[in-house]
Amino acid sequence: MKENIAKQKSKSFAIRIVNLYRFLTANREYVMSKQVLRSGTSIGANLAEAECAISKRDFASKLYIAYKECAETKYWLELLYACGYLDEKMFLSISSDCEELFRLLAASTKTVKKELQKED
Repeated sequence: MKENIAKQKSKSFAIRIVNLYRFLTANREYVMSKQVLRSGTSIGANLAEAECAISKRDFASKLYIAYKECAETKYWLELLYACGYLDEKMFLSISSDCEELFRLLAASTKTVKKELQKED
């Protein structure tokens, strides 16, 4: 099931984000590091909330929020790279994981949206 894969991948990604936050703050970057920490860990938190949704619409909403948080995380990673806080190897590695999660969430969101449209 895609949601379980997304949950597993989002947790692994969140761990990478926490480690990135530690690295960035050790190098005295506090503003963008806090932003990427919030959005990057929020992906999995929203997927966890989706599991406890009271309706399919509530589930879809939480799933879409996770998708948007992933898009925001992509932005912060790109900005950290552009500003020189991440070298190319670090950026390519973590942004690849982020992009994979983004595509997975996009597909899941589309699937749930189609299911909701069938019900209407």
